[in-house]
Amino acid sequence: MSNGYIIAHDIGTTGNKATLYKADGTLANSTLYKYKTFYPKAGWAEQNPSDWWEAVCETTKILLEQSGVKREEISTVSFSGQMLGCLLVDREGTPLGNAIIWADMRAADQARRFENEIGMKSVYEITGHRISSSYSGAKIKWVKENEPERFKKAYKILQAKDYLVYKLTGIFATDYSDACGTNCFDLVNKVWSHEILNTWRIEPELFPDLYASTDVVGAVTAKAAAETGLLQGTPVVIGGGDGVCAAAGVGVMDEGEAFNYIGSSSWIATASNKPIFDPEMKTYTWVHLDSTKYSPNGTMQCGGGSMQWITELLYQNSNKSYELMNSEAEQSPPTSKGLIYLPYLMGERSPRWNPDARGVFAGLSITHTRGDIARSVMEGVAYNLKIVLDTFQKEGAPIDCMWVLGGGAKSTLWRQILADIYGLDVYVPSYLDEATSMGAAMAGAVGVGILDNFKEAKKWVKRVGIHHPQPDIQEQYQEFFSIFNETYEQLKPVYQKLKVFN
Repeated sequence: MSNGYIIAHDIGTTGNKATLYKADGTLANSTLYKYKTFYPKAGWAEQNPSDWWEAVCETTKILLEQSGVKREEISTVSFSGQMLGCLLVDREGTPLGNAIIWADMRAADQARRFENEIGMKSVYEITGHRISSSYSGAKIKWVKENEPERFKKAYKILQAKDYLVYKLTGIFATDYSDACGTNCFDLVNKVWSHEILNTWRIEPELFPDLYASTDVVGAVTAKAAAETGLLQGTPVVIGGGDGVCAAAGVGVMDEGEAFNYIGSSSWIATASNKPIFDPEMKTYTWVHLDSTKYSPNGTMQCGGGSMQWITELLYQNSNKSYELMNSEAEQSPPTSKGLIYLPYLMGERSPRWNPDARGVFAGLSITHTRGDIARSVMEGVAYNLKIVLDTFQKEGAPIDCMWVLGGGAKSTLWRQILADIYGLDVYVPSYLDEATSMGAAMAGAVGVGILDNFKEAKKWVKRVGIHHPQPDIQEQYQEFFSIFNETYEQLKPVYQKLKVFN
């Protein structure tokens, strides 16, 4: 292992979190630079890529200044980034307007027409992903159809981190994980799919060259050095999408391991030596940060978001709302006195793929307290994610343990509920909020030889807690889980009737 520091930039939706890591994986410093999301029309969501670059420049300077680390001591810069975007740039890398980000839903019609033309199953079998307006392909098609002059000027289409790599190095590039989020990438062969691009009628030359997440794609230019404070010639490792960076950052790199992220949306992801193609298409698969492996994933729309909603609704008058909510939920017994919560406040992605589904409390009585309701929300989210877990296991993924990440994972009670519903040991890492940036730092460290491989990188991950499933409670939850699923199935026709009133 060589000496030196790693700078990792995590280009998120609300801001850029920049972190400085030592060569042994110790977090030396971090800082956050926030930027805006613009909503010019209903269902649209955009960001200004100049804000991303300003965030990288400013946070890099802050890290160096606050830490006292000299720029000569920076071994590499690497990235994690928000995925599923669409940024058009010209030959000089100048943005042709704002970036359309992952949350933008303007391309629903393009996605529907594409599905009718090629078929959902065909695309899933090539890309490992369902067709969705969330993905880059539909957004690119929207620009081509609705802003033809802008589209004609486009030289490349980039993701957030890829634009920043270009700004640092002058090289157009993307990695396999971000390519997965375009709906245009052949997952098994790791190439752009000409069959899909021909159907979209999108020229393959618009996409940048493909790299493994650990590849050094270039070095910091003189211009970028002047703007960031970095040393000219510093190697730049491309890194990966935020989801796969989080997987690596919590040490989920081998079969048998998985992690559960509980943020506004929530997901379960595992590591696999091969893609998982679910016959019912409940889950999808990314190329892992370790590009020899894959990261199957299932993301629900409103996991931690459900908890935030119920806390704001029932505990809004408390100065310590989350602490009080957790305290009262702990007083409620497993199954919340027979109360079921269906966590579909925003429709659902995995595992239901039903945009018309809505949130439901079933079994509510006059004896239920707000603590019972809060606990039922935790349980409902866990039941829903268990369907994803069961899908992976049904397809042969040998999951032996579950790491937890994100804001929701700070709740000791929720972690125990997850252990009891999943029937797995739940592991707590030392950094609940730093896994994404740590994954990017790992990619950088492997890329420049600070680490030989990701097996060495796993030593960076420290476990500080563990929750074991309790057999008697697990049995109660297993019985209740079947009622949870039956409740959803019974309500599907009701959702269809309700959607006209939404």
